[in-house]
Amino acid sequence: MTARISRRAALAAPLILALAGCSRPSDRITIPIAPVARTPAPDKVRVLVITTTAGFRHDSIPAALAAFRGLADASTAFTLTATEDLSVISRSGLANYDVLVFCLTSGELPIGAEGRAALLGFVAAGGGFLGFHSATDTLYGWPEYGALVGAYFKEHPWVQPGAVVIEDSTHPATEGLGGSFTIREEFYTFRENPRPKVHVLLRLDAASVGASGDYPLAWCRQQGSGRVYYNALGHFSETWADARFQRQVLGAIRWAAGRAGGPC
Repeated sequence: MTARISRRAALAAPLILALAGCSRPSDRITIPIAPVARTPAPDKVRVLVITTTAGFRHDSIPAALAAFRGLADASTAFTLTATEDLSVISRSGLANYDVLVFCLTSGELPIGAEGRAALLGFVAAGGGFLGFHSATDTLYGWPEYGALVGAYFKEHPWVQPGAVVIEDSTHPATEGLGGSFTIREEFYTFRENPRPKVHVLLRLDAASVGASGDYPLAWCRQQGSGRVYYNALGHFSETWADARFQRQVLGAIRWAAGRAGGPC
């Protein structure tokens, strides 16, 4: 894995962010990225949760927000700000947070060039980014976002109980979960298998849904000095109330903020 870079590292020049093979050289988009200088972090991780939708809107959004609030109160590990106002995705807005969460977002969110540069700069300079479920069904027209989150949603062929295999039980988001667990979910597949570009934490046991193949469900990756985590679970309100899933959410927050575990 790529060696971790200092969170204080400044970006000396614009960065060209494009996944190899995702677009032709002539199609690549160049966005100047300036590092986001966050205010000094207090003891608690400062978390910003975005639940804006421009496509399908999940009924589980209230349950997800309730889970975040409950975890913030019970763990005292983080403070929570939840909003659907995308104007907060700016250099000055993101400077007040340590972790940005796209929770059940969907569609082509109206984030302009400055907001896009601010989001990428926030992560590159050491901020954490978490995506849940339909965060991969978001911003198809912005390839750099797909590169950030790790994949784009393709379809959900199985909406049923299935077995989830823990591939890395040492990560803060998966430790204590054992070797596998069974959960009723809307299991995603992706346009491209993300495995070659990410560190897979969870995968679907394909045989448990009468299928075959490799279906990663949760992963982490590094981007610049930042840490990125994605989990495809979360379609149902019951998932957000599940203690095993909440354990993953809290561990992912602590990891993305650099408070637990090492780089992916």
